[in-house]
Amino acid sequence: MIKFFLCLILAFFTTPAFSQNDFLGLNARAAVLIDAGSGAFLYEKNPHEQIPPASLTKLMTIHIAQRLAEIQGVSLDEPVPLPPESWAVNQPPRSSLMFLAQGQIVSLRELFLGLAIPSGNDAAVAVALNFAPTVAQFAALMNNEASRLGLRQTFFVEPSGIDEHNVTTAAEFARFCRAYIATRPENLHLYHTVPEFAYPKADNVTGTQKRRPGTILQGNHISILSEFPGADGLKTGYIDEAGYNLAATAERDGTRFIAVILGVPADLGPRRGDRVRTEDAKKLLTWGYENFKTVRMEAPPLQEAVIWKGAHNRLPLAPAAGLVWTIPANRGEGLALDVTYLPGLTAPLPAGSKAGSFTLTDSGGILAVTDLVTTAPVEQAGFLKRLLHSILMFFRRIKPAAAE
Repeated sequence: MIKFFLCLILAFFTTPAFSQNDFLGLNARAAVLIDAGSGAFLYEKNPHEQIPPASLTKLMTIHIAQRLAEIQGVSLDEPVPLPPESWAVNQPPRSSLMFLAQGQIVSLRELFLGLAIPSGNDAAVAVALNFAPTVAQFAALMNNEASRLGLRQTFFVEPSGIDEHNVTTAAEFARFCRAYIATRPENLHLYHTVPEFAYPKADNVTGTQKRRPGTILQGNHISILSEFPGADGLKTGYIDEAGYNLAATAERDGTRFIAVILGVPADLGPRRGDRVRTEDAKKLLTWGYENFKTVRMEAPPLQEAVIWKGAHNRLPLAPAAGLVWTIPANRGEGLALDVTYLPGLTAPLPAGSKAGSFTLTDSGGILAVTDLVTTAPVEQAGFLKRLLHSILMFFRRIKPAAAE
């Protein structure tokens, strides 16, 4: 046991992820586990294999629509037009549906619930056409966002996920989920943990239909919500070409993990496929909580950097990244954060130049190191100031720090 844990710690600090692809015995073709706080990848199995996301796509659809609604000042409770392309009867065979129909009155908020819970392909089309002239143009907005987030292997052709030409990877989709949760944490309880969805209700129809609206009750597809303490999202997906997919997240004691499961074999069938992807996610999350936790520290008051030969003599500093780390679960006794500063910072300096470091320690020693960086660029000073500073540095025995 001691040998195993030493290997675990060594792997964590020397590689981007603990990546023994088979030690958990997962059935998925690809899977990752990340710490949502620090972004650290803790487990990887075929993390860069491109696989259709299926209905996981709908998370990006919600994300884009919410951004556009804010930009355009659109209320989520305003009625949304339902063009024929969005009606349930016009969706591809075997589509999951919200059951939109001609003449209904529906809001964006209800469409988001229809995307999150019954995973309605009709809801995806309705949302897309509310913000773009065509589905393809809405997909272009999705791709623009993927590019902005640095997702180079993720591409969408439509917003529901039914098309096998939508592709992503486990690693990239986990990074997207992290950004989604960070941007919209309220979505977890507003949409993704809601246990069931009833539609259409009397308010969604007109005339005599109000007396018998034909309400259909559908449950949340995410089984892990009721099976894993702390689970609060996110989304399931299935098409034949991908198999069974799941993006799952849970939060315990300030530590949130995200597990992405892609490609559980399609030939298992719906009940078995859902069971296997859920068990895979539970294995990942359980292993994560048994072995890791997130720690956060407040930055102490920071000195300004002294800049030699620059147009400015001093410059504010900041951490290169948030002071959030993933550490082994049995560490963290007596946490402390030490700051060191590099002497001899010499202009010209671009913004983000290394100027020191934060060192996170506990009673067992060093846990992590994060750079301290400059917050703005500094240009060189004129000749006379540079000459004066060169003389002062010589007599004070200050060597110019190498720019990083």
